[in-house]
Amino acid sequence: MTASVDIRQLTKSFGPIHAVRDVSFRVEQGEVLGFLGPNGAGKSTTMKMVAGFLEPTSGTALVCGHDVREEPREVKRAIGYLPEGAPAYGEMTPASFLDFVAEVRGFGGAERARKVELAAHRAQLESVLGQRIETLSKGFKRRVGLAAAILHDPAVLILDEPTDGLDPNQKHEVRQLIRSMAKDKVIVLSTHILEEVDAVCTRAIIISDGRLLADGTPAELSSGDGGLEAFFRRITLGGAPSAAAERVEREPVEVAS
Repeated sequence: MTASVDIRQLTKSFGPIHAVRDVSFRVEQGEVLGFLGPNGAGKSTTMKMVAGFLEPTSGTALVCGHDVREEPREVKRAIGYLPEGAPAYGEMTPASFLDFVAEVRGFGGAERARKVELAAHRAQLESVLGQRIETLSKGFKRRVGLAAAILHDPAVLILDEPTDGLDPNQKHEVRQLIRSMAKDKVIVLSTHILEEVDAVCTRAIIISDGRLLADGTPAELSSGDGGLEAFFRRITLGGAPSAAAERVEREPVEVAS
């Protein structure tokens, strides 16, 4: 089955707080979708629902055809998820942690060793494989989380702030890795770094207050005066929408039935 993520009227409320409001969009194999929005916009909440860590209040998401409500295990098999903060067991080393992740994913023997070695290499962790995770820098901890997310070669990658805490060289390396994986996967990444959208994304969505405000290519969203940053500020601060935002309102993203 071709990789895809199909989000259908996804909504999440925490009591009186509406974190995500009736969000719908579809992402196809080969797309790298930048998920943009100010703090508290609903980005992480949406990602957690797609990854199966939060149950939607209403609506649903299909990952490679599997419904997150009805087939959560199949969804988790198809997804590599890098959450905010990249939690890991601090007393373990990257080598032992990745071996543990590989075992949980069902790999054994020589195959497990190959998966660990490849993930560590792609995340450039060789120099710290024997060091306790709690002693690592924030950037290396983030890369451990990224290695765990890509270890099983998932069809869909959900990456929440993948370059958070990385230095400029590390950011460049992670962006190269994302580009190298994009052809055969769906990749959705949230970011506060607008230059990252131009660097790696083929498409971008902007949400604010839990609502989808704009959906287009980086070039489309950057086409007005001031580029992407000005457009982002204008629509998330409640100013008049530009042509790209109006296009979304007139022509909402089609959702497969």
